[in-house]
Amino acid sequence: MDNLLFYLENWYIIPKAILRLCFILINNAYCIPTYVIWMLLLTPLRKLHPETYWKIEGYFFHWLLAMVSMWSWSAGYDVVEMGDDITSCLDEKTLVIANHQSTADVPLLMAVFNTRKQVLPNIMWIMDKHFKYTNFGIVSVLHQDFFITAGKASREKSIKELIVHLITSYIPRSRKWAVLFPEGGFLRKRKAVSQKYAAQNNLPILNNVSLPRVGALQAIMQTIGPQRVANNNSKSINANNINKVDKLAWVLDITIAYPKGEPLDLLSIVFGHKEPCKTIVFYRLYNCEELPAGTDALTQWLYNRFEEKENMLDTFYKTGSIPVSQYSTNPIHPHVVAQDCLRFIILHIFFITSSYLHFQIFMAAYNYCNYLMY
Repeated sequence: MDNLLFYLENWYIIPKAILRLCFILINNAYCIPTYVIWMLLLTPLRKLHPETYWKIEGYFFHWLLAMVSMWSWSAGYDVVEMGDDITSCLDEKTLVIANHQSTADVPLLMAVFNTRKQVLPNIMWIMDKHFKYTNFGIVSVLHQDFFITAGKASREKSIKELIVHLITSYIPRSRKWAVLFPEGGFLRKRKAVSQKYAAQNNLPILNNVSLPRVGALQAIMQTIGPQRVANNNSKSINANNINKVDKLAWVLDITIAYPKGEPLDLLSIVFGHKEPCKTIVFYRLYNCEELPAGTDALTQWLYNRFEEKENMLDTFYKTGSIPVSQYSTNPIHPHVVAQDCLRFIILHIFFITSSYLHFQIFMAAYNYCNYLMY
């Protein structure tokens, strides 16, 4: 009865959700194929002048992710930035590590990064291999993101593949940021396993985050970290020849905090059926030179970061605020990430116009083939 009364009082929720779903489906239909077709048309440039090709691809990738940013923004799901000033790392090689709670984490991070023109064109996402088989998978493949395979059986193989990808893709493409979710999955799926492992190994029992997996971070730091320690995997692909300019300069630790500990998800972003809210992203910026080089020390450093996240989130969920001065010595003023509505309109016009142009080219080619055949 209560649910019926709720929907009677908020009758507009269902038609609004249907309209948003239709819009996002259409948005996907004229954006993703357009990106793919442009990249295919520019394939000769990739052979002749790869630097120019990847610069153009970066712009297209940024514009496409701006569409995803618009979905959460248009539903009233704002993001508030807090913590350290990250200006110094925007144009530098940076590894981003973040806690992972739901399918909304990535779209909300895209919304944050979208406002920095230097970031999304030069970013590499490290994500679960299942993402490859989504509608956005073809975009990530062409952009040369990395797909990691979860599970003990394939862990060692995935780490070796990540090292190869860093050497053969991240560095040659001149990527700046790489995004890693060290927990290896959503909190709700990892929490029980994490707590069991912690109890067996005398580690902190965490409720708001799970214990991070350290293999990917160790591989990244051993391969392109400033204090890189040579290992068998890196030697096998000649990683010792990495230039200083290609090594990481910063680690940006992001804590994502949803109001009341109730994460949004992709469905809520698509349908917009939940109340508008503000999600906090809290920055901790570390110079890579300050990170420990040894495997055990680096593992403990990462555990410490997630224990800090646990305490930060626990305080936030109980009080509704984060004691900024406790975690940041020179914090920025907390502010809502502002999106540019005019830019969204211009990008829509570009993608729609491109789709129309591609359709006309296809029809002209089809008609010409028919003419030759008959």
